[in-house]
Amino acid sequence: MKNKTNFPSQEEEARPSRCPDNSAFKQQRLPAWKPQLNIVTVLSSFFLTGAFCLTVGVCLILSANSVREIQIDYSDKCSDCSKFRENSSNWNKECHCSVNFTLKEDILGDVFMYYGLQNFYQNHRRYMISRSDAQLLGRNVNIQRSYCAPFTTYKNGTPIAPCGAIANSMFNDTIDLFYNRNSSVVQVPLLKTGNSWWTDKNVKFRNPESYNLSSAFAGTARPPYWQKPVYLLDEGDERNTGYVNDDFIIWMRVSAFATFRNLYRRVRRIRHFADGLPAGNYTFRISYNFPVSKFKGRKHVILSTVVWSGGSNPFLGIAYVVSGTAATLAGFVITAIHLKLRKKKTYFQRQ
Repeated sequence: MKNKTNFPSQEEEARPSRCPDNSAFKQQRLPAWKPQLNIVTVLSSFFLTGAFCLTVGVCLILSANSVREIQIDYSDKCSDCSKFRENSSNWNKECHCSVNFTLKEDILGDVFMYYGLQNFYQNHRRYMISRSDAQLLGRNVNIQRSYCAPFTTYKNGTPIAPCGAIANSMFNDTIDLFYNRNSSVVQVPLLKTGNSWWTDKNVKFRNPESYNLSSAFAGTARPPYWQKPVYLLDEGDERNTGYVNDDFIIWMRVSAFATFRNLYRRVRRIRHFADGLPAGNYTFRISYNFPVSKFKGRKHVILSTVVWSGGSNPFLGIAYVVSGTAATLAGFVITAIHLKLRKKKTYFQRQ
């Protein structure tokens, strides 16, 4: 019999090869290191990880506990204004209330003022997408194609600026702080700019280009629950009005939880408040505009300092302590198992 040899055809020779290149990387000839685990390295890893997490966790908890904070719930203290706001016919009328409190000790350093809401769910999907990012960039867009419905236009066809449920529900209480110094009342100077993220202020939010904002927003209307149009949010500072208003930008960054706080103001450290807030009697004067009784919510105002780890939130420290404790306990369990198995091995070898 004749041996038949199958030679590749011309088409097979012309076809590119599917074999990987003869390189160290593609042929898996690179040097590799495989750790040889033994009881010493395993236990060292667990105990060192546990010690590190416990140390970091204790530092974070101590740091969070060093934050000075005072929180005041003014929902009940302003109950008359709350009932006043339940009547929609009073939307253009003002209602004021005052809340007195006392600082027993000085709050030194930078002091931040927050407003807090309870039982307000910003994490609902339809609420979170109810906005037009293109409109907030100052572009002339057709908001009918956005997710802003039902807050896109009024019945007469006038577009809403800014559109959407998030903007329409913006927190609009006005909170002023007064210091009762001896027999006089001094208003605490508060900073209303520089409170939002730089990327939000300079990248995500922009006003329409025009020679003035009132003409830029001509042909639009304020959201239904607002008391004034967007270009009048801060009449005293042109750089903090319209879509680039700090209060508006902070509100548009929605919270993941039903109870949250947003930065409202910072204490300006001048004159009597150069070192912070001195001990004494204070008064919050609140222009009540944001109703919460219909959804059984609560409103707070918070004065707080910050430290290197942030504000008064011990969650991260507790998480580190729990992780460190778990790693340390796992190390002890592995040690006990190892000693038990070694004892059995020694016993059988003697037999």
